[in-house]
Amino acid sequence: MSPIGVFDSGAGGLSIVAAIRAVLPAQSIVYYADTAYAPYGPRSDAEIIERTRACCARLLEEPLAALVVACNTATANAIDGLRSWVHIPVVGVEPGLKPAARLTRKGVVGVLATRATLASRRYAELLARVQAEAPQVRFVGHAGQGWVELVE
Repeated sequence: MSPIGVFDSGAGGLSIVAAIRAVLPAQSIVYYADTAYAPYGPRSDAEIIERTRACCARLLEEPLAALVVACNTATANAIDGLRSWVHIPVVGVEPGLKPAARLTRKGVVGVLATRATLASRRYAELLARVQAEAPQVRFVGHAGQGWVELVE
């Protein structure tokens, strides 16, 4: 059985690895963290796309069953391009707006994400879809500068 490749800009994607292991305990997993270039949030779209493509190409040097982009910023900016040239399933992550809208008690949801995620077309489309389903909820986005460095 080919491994699942998991890519993140840092160590945060290890929580995704844990979730995969919980569901598929026998599945082999290859993890690639681009810590030399983390965080991706302050980088340009072009740089995020280039780093994501380079790192995923490295993972794809070996046969994989699937590729998981475990980084919100890489997903928001680069997953469409990845899917156009990768011929295995590519799964991304994005801010959990829909569950947050369902669970809010006050009708306000704070979204702490990178500047690049919040500025992306993909995030804007996600936000519009969720707001159409939950017009009573107000989403407040905030770029968490320095947050990634603290978490890492």
